[in-house]
Amino acid sequence: MKEFICILSLVLFLITPVPGQNRDVKIATVFHPEIENIGRQDSLRGSITPERKWWDLDYYHLQVDVNIRQKTLKGTNLIQYRVLNASNRLQIDLQEPMKIVSIEQAGTPLTYTREGNVYFIELLKEQVPGQLNSILVEYEGKPRQAKRAPWDGGFSWEKDSNGNPFIATSCQGLGASSWWPCKDHPFDEPDSMDMSFTVPSDLMAVSNGRLHGSEELKNGKKVWHWKVRNPINHYGVNLNIAKYVQFEELYEGEKGPLDCSYYVLKENLEEAKIQFAQVPMMLEAFEYWFGPYPFYEDGFKLVQVPYLGMEHQSSVTYGNKFKNGYLGRDLSGTGQGLKFDFIIIHESAHEWFANSITYKDVADMWIHESFGQYAEGLYLEYHFGKEAGYEYLQGLRRNIRNDIPIIGLYDVNREGSGDMYAKGANMLHMIRQLVDDDERWRSLLRGINNDYFHSTVSSEQIEGYMIHYTGLDLKAVFDQYLRTTEIPDFEYTVSKKGLRYRWNNCIDGFNMPVKIHTLTEEVWLQAKDHWQLIEMSELPDHLEVSPAFYVQISEL
Repeated sequence: MKEFICILSLVLFLITPVPGQNRDVKIATVFHPEIENIGRQDSLRGSITPERKWWDLDYYHLQVDVNIRQKTLKGTNLIQYRVLNASNRLQIDLQEPMKIVSIEQAGTPLTYTREGNVYFIELLKEQVPGQLNSILVEYEGKPRQAKRAPWDGGFSWEKDSNGNPFIATSCQGLGASSWWPCKDHPFDEPDSMDMSFTVPSDLMAVSNGRLHGSEELKNGKKVWHWKVRNPINHYGVNLNIAKYVQFEELYEGEKGPLDCSYYVLKENLEEAKIQFAQVPMMLEAFEYWFGPYPFYEDGFKLVQVPYLGMEHQSSVTYGNKFKNGYLGRDLSGTGQGLKFDFIIIHESAHEWFANSITYKDVADMWIHESFGQYAEGLYLEYHFGKEAGYEYLQGLRRNIRNDIPIIGLYDVNREGSGDMYAKGANMLHMIRQLVDDDERWRSLLRGINNDYFHSTVSSEQIEGYMIHYTGLDLKAVFDQYLRTTEIPDFEYTVSKKGLRYRWNNCIDGFNMPVKIHTLTEEVWLQAKDHWQLIEMSELPDHLEVSPAFYVQISEL
């Protein structure tokens, strides 16, 4: 099985120039570094197994009692589903060391077996297509503690400056099943969800959606009830516990009034009121570019946490220390990145690209992060002008490593290169140049958000949509920038005959048009992977490729 995956997952990106000849690139197969570490647990987690495929999630009600002193959880999850095809074996995920205590359906206990982080449940009878059924899962345990949240996530059991509990979850990559039992694969989302969290009565539990009340218990604890009325991805479900104070505002958006709520530590209240003024600015910019905020029914929240931040749906977590930039640094090195709070802008952009439009497989994570980072440039452009946005995006190139392809390995829960941020954003920036019509580009972005509203999608779908909408042959562009590590080289020579040019260091058939600048004019060239000649009445003394293109340039 492992050898079979290796063969299927070979990635194309090595160049093999032939000595003494033209530097034509040939694409060869290479061994992907992640393949060595893939096992059955990765396949069970990352693929749409037969035990997942036959049923469609409808609703969760997650109830959790948090023991802060022991750092343990005890709770239940009601999982409601619609039967698509007849079957009687169902997969639920819950990662070790958490464990399921019991599972029942209609009050009757069910038998189940555990295989690592997966539970296979035997239902009492074969399920009938079309029926709406449910199971109740009781579970408990000590969830994984985050080592370096949010990248190495789990539970962050921290304290605020006054020694009070300051607790938060973050589980993208690690998986929601690290702390609650669920169908932990992105292809299927519940249509709605209720969450009830029991914590000490002097603390507040903040989660996704809207607060639907709280109740005091006789044991010195309090239950906080939250409700999400939209589909929600699993890693977007979060729990935050602290001595929060709250303030609110209304944003008049494209779909009417939007509730914006902010939960912060009391000691940071005044800082937050100043810094969070960027939220209406963010909403104005992104509704312009992408369309209406996707979760009006659930409101928008920023919640202070003890780590940097995360795009939890309708409950964006924030830990950027109330500074502009990325913890006060400009990722682009241009100065433009200090004009906005990176976490507010980047993580909120994920409400459109990640939470409303979600990858079906983590291998296509670029759909989240490329558009998320690109959105930072669009925010700058909206509020500070096109030049600011362009300069910022081009400055981000200094963070590109070109180590492995951006698209990861399918069906094994493996994302691709971190270049999905800066390189992916610059790929989108280049495609905008090819469209060469700002209003049409904005319509494309809004069209994606409208047509894939609250959907799970594949890279193939997004690529196909952009190709169809623009009418451009972008397939080679996507293949080059998402599936290889090589940067196309625009090679040219100038002679009395004119300008000879071609793309090199690229895949076969690479045919991206490019804009060049001479001292006197701009010229679009329909460059391809073979030599072409254009006669010019006046040969240029100086030639450069438009800086909006992430390419190399070589004069031969």
